[in-house]
Amino acid sequence: MAQLYFKYGAMGSSKTANALMARFNYEERGQRALMVKPQVDTRDGDHMVRSRIGLTYPCLYFHEMRALPEAELEQYACVIVDEAQFLTREEVMFLVHLVDDWNIPVMCYGLRADFKGDLFPGSEALLIMADKIEEVKTVCWCGKKATFNARFDENGKVLKEGKQVELGANDRYTSLCRKHWMAGDLGPDFAIEKGPGHDL
Repeated sequence: MAQLYFKYGAMGSSKTANALMARFNYEERGQRALMVKPQVDTRDGDHMVRSRIGLTYPCLYFHEMRALPEAELEQYACVIVDEAQFLTREEVMFLVHLVDDWNIPVMCYGLRADFKGDLFPGSEALLIMADKIEEVKTVCWCGKKATFNARFDENGKVLKEGKQVELGANDRYTSLCRKHWMAGDLGPDFAIEKGPGHDL
């Protein structure tokens, strides 16, 4: 039986690299896997999924995947969704439909919570609806497990107010343990990186 998976982690935990490796593993065994992401994520270029370690692969946007006929979707052994936190609850329910009614496994990768510590709508729906939930781990500058995403300004000040979705990478975000997220402490060696980078 197909299942709906939600694999979440803080920024920098290699979620996107994991998603791309899952796609590779399917195709290495002669099975097709469909890479999908919400169109709101525009950092990687048009119709592209890219990890911080340099792995890339073309993708469909979520609304394009939904427009595919059932016969075409059923040719895929798995649907893999990157940046799943940006999905709506209704879009998550469409994934439930793929799993329960079309027997297509779906693997979702994304953040659990935003920089304020609030759940993203897509993540909340996945935490409720997923058959299996798994944390992809990374570490804070102090060595503890990082579970929070910190957004900071050009002066290195951790922000706790602002709009939920504001795309950025290592120049705007970092992952922290709860203690240092609450304290707004980016660590003694923190330096704002200039230039390109990715948070996932």
